[in-house]
Amino acid sequence: MGKIKNKLKSIGKRVIIDFYRFLDNSGVLKIYEKILEEAIDKDNLPKHVAIIMDGNRRAAEIYGKDRYYGHYLGAEKVREVLRWARDLGINVVTLYAFSTENFRRPKEEVDKLMELFEKKFYEIADDEEIHRYEVRVRAIGRINLLPKNVQKAIKYAEERTKNYNKFFVNIAIAYGGQQEIIDAVKKIAEKVKRGEIEPEDIDKELIDKHLYTANLPFPNPDLIIRTSGEERISNFLIWQSSYSELYFCDIYWPLFRRVDFLRAVRDYQRRQRRFGK
Repeated sequence: MGKIKNKLKSIGKRVIIDFYRFLDNSGVLKIYEKILEEAIDKDNLPKHVAIIMDGNRRAAEIYGKDRYYGHYLGAEKVREVLRWARDLGINVVTLYAFSTENFRRPKEEVDKLMELFEKKFYEIADDEEIHRYEVRVRAIGRINLLPKNVQKAIKYAEERTKNYNKFFVNIAIAYGGQQEIIDAVKKIAEKVKRGEIEPEDIDKELIDKHLYTANLPFPNPDLIIRTSGEERISNFLIWQSSYSELYFCDIYWPLFRRVDFLRAVRDYQRRQRRFGK
């Protein structure tokens, strides 16, 4: 019975891959993309889109590959998605790449991911498109927890793009929303201790100024997209997302298509946004 189930599961995975290939080759998606893009109001775009890039490992299973292959595909997908956002006119994109909880994964997987992060930060720093479109790259999170070689790659990317301000890409790495708030509170507590501020001075605006996203033009995401079918924010931007619109889609991150991105934006525009309620 177990062998039959595994055989059916394997067939199901191949069917998914074949179906996506059929759609790509048939031109149906291009037609749908055109319809969606024309339906989007360019004057009502989210200024800041955050993405929980989930499903790399499950995508690898579909291809019959190991976990690292899924992470590799996921990293390659980033470039495409940033291009879609930029072409549409979205100014800020924050990507949830690696949480503080992810350090608990098997050491071999974490080590491979760190190698991938190092490589990709150097690549993005030297990418011709990054400089042509003046994209500022930043990492947010407890960067000190990362290996020194990854920290060095991050610093390289940030230094090479620090003077740009047309488009902002934030990579949340070694990141946790609760940990971010804790770090902000500690910074504020130190200032109280030194007598720089009084306890009664602490308010929302002061906390905002001590978060990792403090220096962004639009620190709070208007839209948060999560791939893979999971419907939770998983400790991602929990302070900043108080009034964010949430969009969940079933597709795994490496298989995320422009159609899916446009649908998320269209769905955002269809909602009646209410702040403070």
